[in-house]
Amino acid sequence: MKASTSALLRATAGAAVLLVLSLSAQGQAATPQAPAAADSRITQVKVYPGSATVERVARVAAGARSVTFACLPAGLDVQSLQVSADASVRIGETSVLSEQRELSARCSTSPLDGRIRELEDQKAALQAETDALGMVTGYLKGLAGGSDATSGARAPMDARNLAAMTEAMRRTGQDSLLKQHQIQRRQAEIDRQLNPLLAERTRTQGNGGQVTAVTVTLAAGADADVKLSYQVNGPGWTPTYRALLDTTTRKVRIERQALVAQSTGEDWRGVKLVLSTGQPRRETTGRLPTAWRIGIEPPPRPAAEMAYPAAPAAAMAPSPIMASKSMDSRERRAEPLFDVSVFDSSFATEFSVPQAIDVPSNGQRVTMALGQHEDTAKLAARTSPRVDASAFLVAELDQPAGVWPAGTMQLYRDGAFVGSGRWNAPSDARLTLSFGRDELVRVQAEPERDNQGTGGFAGSRAERKVQRAYVVENRHRTPVTVQVLEAAPVSVDEKVRVASEFSPQPAELAWKKQPGLAMWQLDLAAGQTARVTADYTIGYPKDARLQMR
Repeated sequence: MKASTSALLRATAGAAVLLVLSLSAQGQAATPQAPAAADSRITQVKVYPGSATVERVARVAAGARSVTFACLPAGLDVQSLQVSADASVRIGETSVLSEQRELSARCSTSPLDGRIRELEDQKAALQAETDALGMVTGYLKGLAGGSDATSGARAPMDARNLAAMTEAMRRTGQDSLLKQHQIQRRQAEIDRQLNPLLAERTRTQGNGGQVTAVTVTLAAGADADVKLSYQVNGPGWTPTYRALLDTTTRKVRIERQALVAQSTGEDWRGVKLVLSTGQPRRETTGRLPTAWRIGIEPPPRPAAEMAYPAAPAAAMAPSPIMASKSMDSRERRAEPLFDVSVFDSSFATEFSVPQAIDVPSNGQRVTMALGQHEDTAKLAARTSPRVDASAFLVAELDQPAGVWPAGTMQLYRDGAFVGSGRWNAPSDARLTLSFGRDELVRVQAEPERDNQGTGGFAGSRAERKVQRAYVVENRHRTPVTVQVLEAAPVSVDEKVRVASEFSPQPAELAWKKQPGLAMWQLDLAAGQTARVTADYTIGYPKDARLQMR
């Protein structure tokens, strides 16, 4: 009787379970399913100074009615959303949803979760083994010298087994302590692997940051790719250059590079990168002039009206909502990653990076090559003895074709780094690069001679004679060209007259179209010395005082 009752109860319970499962399945079938988020990937990013256009692609199956691009940056420009697909897909409306990352089941997970759980399980297993060895060690310590109550409870030990028992306890205790030490080492190694993964997951997910999901309604007649593009603020790039000089062949190689950084909240992994010098967020139309109106000024108002001027209209106070919005926009405005002013004078040019690029979303600056230009240069040791009695090696070459925005430049001479400079495209067709001091060209400025005197009719004018001389020596084992620059006086007043005499005659009296800037160009053989002189006679009225600047 008892057996039949138990069987009846089991059958009733089983039927109840089946009924509950059936009702649950019917309820799930009746509930409409939300559109599943597609696994989209970034295919191309076009980076501007201060913004970027991101292109994502998601694969949809035939018969699909919607696709969702999840885990997008919260700062994307909704007005810039563009959706496109093959001819087999009809595109409908687009909806945008912003939510907290931690509330999104898809975005709260990370590809690193599996590896993190694996390391945490290994650490927990080691901790369990450590606790077990601690129990063994504690038991042995209790046998060796526990409390008085424990000692009194222990049974007397046979003297013949004392040595064997002692040796066994020693070995067991030694093994336990050694294993505990080894486990601590393994736990420390796991922590070294685990901590960077935890930090990376925190960085990619953010602390309570928002994410955006874009759902596109569509009708897919066949398997196809759906492309979504959007613009985000913040990313940027800046040009940088490396100039390498080979003094033996006189070849100069200029390597054009780019520094790219972004902190949008999504990593760019293995994407095609296009860098543009354009700025899409600038104004699209120029300002127009207004009419120039000319009339007669009205007569002055009576004194009585002037005594009681009309009260000015009260200014409208900004609404709290508008004030809060403007404050939020100021708070959300991030600091620029690069100086975009270097692109102000450049036409829009695009550089396509040939290889796939990874740019993490942590502001890290990634350097990539954009190409190079090589040419043969004219080398010279240039010096300005009156300013600095040192010679610097300069290379002159033709300006490379194309748009070369301003940027930093690293300079190398014969494989050695000599310093940093600034790349600025020259206004003429020649480009000059300086590659540091030339220590084997010795420059000496002789003491200047300055004499005062009088001249003219009845001594009405004063004269000042200035004599300068410079000596240069080539200590190289090969011939070199030395350029000596001298600033000659230039009169800016008709009452002041200047006469200049040079020995030898300079190659240019207005170097780089600068009046008064003379340049000697000397071709010196190995060990040769040359001397150049400049004599200036300055005449001016006797009762006047010269102003030099």
